[in-house]
Amino acid sequence: MIAIKRLNSSEPDFATKLDRLLAFEATQDEAIERTVAAILADVKARGDAAVIEYTQRFDGLQAHSMAALEIPQPALQAALAELPGEQRQALEAAASRVRDYHQRQTMYSWQYEEDGEHTRGTMLGQKITPLDRVGLYVPGGKASYPSSVLMNAIPARVAGVGELIMVVPTPAGEQNRLVLAAAALAGVDRVFTIGGAQAVAALAYGTQTVPQVDKIVGPGNAYVAAAKRRVFGVVGIDMVAGPSEILVICDGHTDPEWVAMDLFSQAEHDELAQSLLLCPDAAYIERVAAALERLLPSMPRQQVIRAALENRGALIQVRDLDEACRIANRIAPEHLELSIEDADAWVDKIDHAGAIFIGRYTSESLGDYCAGPNHVLPTAGSARFSSPLGVYDFQKRSSLIRVSQAASKTLGRIAATLAYGEGLPAHARSAEYRIES
Repeated sequence: MIAIKRLNSSEPDFATKLDRLLAFEATQDEAIERTVAAILADVKARGDAAVIEYTQRFDGLQAHSMAALEIPQPALQAALAELPGEQRQALEAAASRVRDYHQRQTMYSWQYEEDGEHTRGTMLGQKITPLDRVGLYVPGGKASYPSSVLMNAIPARVAGVGELIMVVPTPAGEQNRLVLAAAALAGVDRVFTIGGAQAVAALAYGTQTVPQVDKIVGPGNAYVAAAKRRVFGVVGIDMVAGPSEILVICDGHTDPEWVAMDLFSQAEHDELAQSLLLCPDAAYIERVAAALERLLPSMPRQQVIRAALENRGALIQVRDLDEACRIANRIAPEHLELSIEDADAWVDKIDHAGAIFIGRYTSESLGDYCAGPNHVLPTAGSARFSSPLGVYDFQKRSSLIRVSQAASKTLGRIAATLAYGEGLPAHARSAEYRIES
């Protein structure tokens, strides 16, 4: 019997129970923080030598040079060429869809000239430029994620990033051919078989072999997350992601086995993943619960799924679908399925979600692999203020300001007045010099 929680929005203590269910803090384990701090400092000081030593210690690779830890381009291309036909076609189809979607996100430079009586000749604008070099962290070990390669590398390429450096741990030297093929297909320039905090340090600080990057993107374990937090400011990072989440809003008419499997799809990631169902139909909730019990024994990762459902999962009865949408906005989930009739009509009621899957046939798993939008999404309620990874994460904006001699007098007086008011006379005089000239 799966001991998944049952909640009812009509109960007086529902809000308290929901808060307790949602509570998740990526608490900083002091032992992990100390270990990561030491690794970062060591790699910063010793470069390649430290990276090699940590890779030998943690991944069991007996490499004695960085050359042995880099996979050359011909090997990446060979991995792509050697894929079975069906697998290659699927990878290429996914890559094509991801590329098509992200090409629509590209931002462009713009500018305009003012034509007012006192500011004529002033040009204002925005210049968009790509990052020079980006580091892609791809998890290895327990599982391999070629889809993560596509989702991180393709928008970077669309944005115009000059060079992509990928790191991927290969414990005991086991390389995943699909990951390497995805790197070749997505246009990754260099791949190093290193991982953990030492890989983040190498990307952030640079070593004799690994070039320093401008930004690090991609998920990882607790050590990787702690390292990304610590190097932020030296380089940019995408986010520090928490466990995966799915919230399904259902009207009670979707096949309960479909919903049960959708809840499994995130629960199988991690014992701390969160799977939630909101539905106004009590009888349907029981049908989903029965489907969970019926299907779980067929899942290879059933122990992980069970732990996730019992730790942080819930089947929640709501008054109606309007209330379900209000609760969903409060939760701000990573993945939100609208498994309801006329689902398009409900999209406007959702303000906070990493990705919205509209209609009964739109399973979250399609978004993970091949729908097109990015699967790197905000978690732990951060969809209230942040967005999916996209082309815009690999481009930056520079403001353009050109003031004519005539306009400098008008704007100079405004600036000087405000500067004196702030007690910054040098600012004021800097503007006034142009007026006096």
